[in-house]
Amino acid sequence: MSDFPKKVVINADGGSRGNPGPSASGFVIQDETGNTVLETGGKFLGITTNNQAEYRAVLFALERAKDLGVEEIEFRLDSLLVVNQMKGIYKVKNRELAVVYEEIKRLISGFKTVEFSHVLREFNKLADAEANRLMDANT
Repeated sequence: MSDFPKKVVINADGGSRGNPGPSASGFVIQDETGNTVLETGGKFLGITTNNQAEYRAVLFALERAKDLGVEEIEFRLDSLLVVNQMKGIYKVKNRELAVVYEEIKRLISGFKTVEFSHVLREFNKLADAEANRLMDANT
């Protein structure tokens, strides 16, 4: 897809009903202004934790962005834990999260730039809605 923008904003979110419980990850890819939705996606994960769902939302979004030929990404997440771990401020101590974290780091190396910003939940409604839509459809 050569006409897809090289620079995008991605909102990503994960949710779990029960923690652990039925979980899903959702993402929304927007133009670099963050005003135009270009694509939405995500996956139902089955039974897992909220943090797993948050991390997998980033992973799925990165995989899709790579397929689309994106080179620069600004992630906007409402999970301060994921943002601070991706920035290297916090260490990833959970073994299951560490596996996904390492895969994300590997994928990031294939992009020109990938930045992570924390946003309040109210500014992440589209990604949250995508995760909830997937949970509703599968539970």
